[in-house]
Amino acid sequence: MTFDAKAFIAEQVEAIRTAVPGKAIIACSGGVDSTTAAVLASGTLGDRLLAVYVDTGFMRTGETEEVARTLKELQVNHRILRGAEEFFAALRGVADPEKKRTIIGNKFIELFEREAKAFGADYFVQGTIAPDWIESGGQLRDRIKTHHNVAGLPANMKLKLVEPLRDIYKDEVRAVARALGVRVAERQPFPGPGLAVRVIGEVTADKVT
Repeated sequence: MTFDAKAFIAEQVEAIRTAVPGKAIIACSGGVDSTTAAVLASGTLGDRLLAVYVDTGFMRTGETEEVARTLKELQVNHRILRGAEEFFAALRGVADPEKKRTIIGNKFIELFEREAKAFGADYFVQGTIAPDWIESGGQLRDRIKTHHNVAGLPANMKLKLVEPLRDIYKDEVRAVARALGVRVAERQPFPGPGLAVRVIGEVTADKVT
């Protein structure tokens, strides 16, 4: 059956409206998944949504400025959070990629919970898509790799999780993005851990510049 992006958008707008009676924050990396989720949620919640982009220090040159420009163009209420010092400190002495992903996931949630408290949000929207939780493994699947936004989430997370894109795949996300007028619809993936898991061994500021 052909995927109907407009029908999916209408369905998710209603689902988000029901799932989030109060305020929410969304983790927005600037990639197609999180930006699409942010626009979907923003269209439903308006100023009750705060998109938080975290500059971890592991980003590509010009990434932060580009994301800020995109969110402004899309009229998404957002905040740019500078967190490089905290991320480098958390990863000091860590060389294993899986450990890096878990530490990064925990640090993201720590920062998002801090921002959520300041904003008065009880809900956490993520741009998780089907391959994220499939590859991270579970009771019925072998783990391919840990996705920081799935297996990296701490069990004691206080925020209620909302994942509007959870059951669709990348090509379908791109179709939704095009229907929403998101210009990063064709952007290639650059997962949240960024350069941290592309660096061999311990992550230092010198290695990611």
